[in-house]
Amino acid sequence: MYPTIAKLLDDAVAKYGDRVALRMPIPKERKRGRGIQLVLNETTYERLGEMVGRFGTALSELGVMPGDRVALISKPRAAWATSFFSILRCGGVVVPLDPELQTGEIERILREAEVKGIVVSGGRADDMLSFRSDLPGEPFVVSMDRVQDERILFLDALILGKTPLPRAEVDSSSLAILMYTSGTTGNAKGAMLTHGNITSNAQTAVKCVSLTAEDTFLSIVPWHHIYGLTITLVTPMLVGGTSTYTPVDRNLAEVMGKAKPTIILGVPKLYNVLYGRIRASIEKSGIKKLIDRSSPILMGKLVKKKLFGKQFRFFTSGGAPLSPEMADGFRRMGIGIMEGYGLTETAPLLTMCEAFAEEPGMVAVEGISIRIDHPDENGVGEIMASGPNIMQGYYKNPEATAEVIDDDGWFHTGDLGTYKDGRLLISGRAKNVIVLETGENVYPEEVEWELINIPAVEEIMVHEGQRQGIPAVCAQLYPNWTILKEQGIEDASAALETIWEAIRERSENLATFKRIKNKECITLVDQPFEKSGKLDIKRHLHQQ
Repeated sequence: MYPTIAKLLDDAVAKYGDRVALRMPIPKERKRGRGIQLVLNETTYERLGEMVGRFGTALSELGVMPGDRVALISKPRAAWATSFFSILRCGGVVVPLDPELQTGEIERILREAEVKGIVVSGGRADDMLSFRSDLPGEPFVVSMDRVQDERILFLDALILGKTPLPRAEVDSSSLAILMYTSGTTGNAKGAMLTHGNITSNAQTAVKCVSLTAEDTFLSIVPWHHIYGLTITLVTPMLVGGTSTYTPVDRNLAEVMGKAKPTIILGVPKLYNVLYGRIRASIEKSGIKKLIDRSSPILMGKLVKKKLFGKQFRFFTSGGAPLSPEMADGFRRMGIGIMEGYGLTETAPLLTMCEAFAEEPGMVAVEGISIRIDHPDENGVGEIMASGPNIMQGYYKNPEATAEVIDDDGWFHTGDLGTYKDGRLLISGRAKNVIVLETGENVYPEEVEWELINIPAVEEIMVHEGQRQGIPAVCAQLYPNWTILKEQGIEDASAALETIWEAIRERSENLATFKRIKNKECITLVDQPFEKSGKLDIKRHLHQQ
């Protein structure tokens, strides 16, 4: 039986109380007005446990009972971690959402989840009031920052004088997280993840990377993503490690230097940029080029010492496919990189490769079984998985659940690959999901659902394309010439300009990463798309 996440935290507090659990970079004014410096704000396990207990009491007094859903909307910060564990301490279910989602997207999810409350950063607190009264039960709103509106509760004020709440009696099969992943019909789907789903995967991750109390994670992956949540927030607590979160901004290099990480967790985009800069630096220096040619391992030691510190062990990557050329380049310099594969529905880790993998592909992690469904003559078929990390199903969506979890409990990933000699090679996606370089997933149907409402658009097919050599959200569309001609528009060039302006306006309802970014990513087609008997566009006939 796997522990609950709340029990895992209690054990960590008892064992590693004075060790640092979390580090968050914050700007701080220098003494005597000498500008701003970046410092790492530290939270020990003991302090985290104390805050969690107090806020747990406050949430209980607000009516949060076992099984109640509470939304958590913020970028990673100490208050996020406090809120996450406090909700679970009450026996509640966390609904973590991307703070960059548009208000309409958030409202749709919170309505379906029937949340008891919303814990949110101050910058989005007022947005919650715009629709709170329309939600079932009119949930409470707690802000992590002080705001003026008296209808919004302030987290710090709520916990003053509270006695820590005893841990609610739930077990590993109880629902812990309702993680919404973009849907394929215009609405998001909530993956129901239990305590056991998460803690089993965290225990596996500890073994995969031989994690110890001396390890320090540095992550750019936010906690509303299952990769960031399981691997960078929950997993280190099993051994008393430290997790530092930082956004990808101009301070990244400085944070790397201050955090002194042993393991860096990121997405391919981070490593592509980092590798490109390292290679550019080498090419600009004759001495560096000589060292790189004669002793790449020495070159790698110099890179690690300058950027991360001699304690650095390796990178891990997830969320999108890793460039083999880039991975081989790092490994040539003695810098390991482990690539993982998984999904929100699998909590997430299914397979992983070694830091210095000599063979292509990844191996199934402990406790996970992989098989290929209906392989073709080349062994390529849909990747299926089973194990203790497979979600219970999609919230309030038994039809969608039945499509991905069969009667024997095997999860159908929708991805294509081969599995030979214990190594999984991913060859493509059976589903239509667009995986951006950042690791963000964009479902074409979700974007289409928003843009088809443009009067000048008759039909639209959103797909993955390329812009400046990287994956991009693109679209082919058939214009509504009747509407356009009523506006005096009869040629394709003018039609494209009109439709592009409408797309830009309509895209305000979509998260930034889901938007079509450039007019060049749009193609007008001369005829309506060929469709199936169910009037679905036959995408394979129209993909570029």
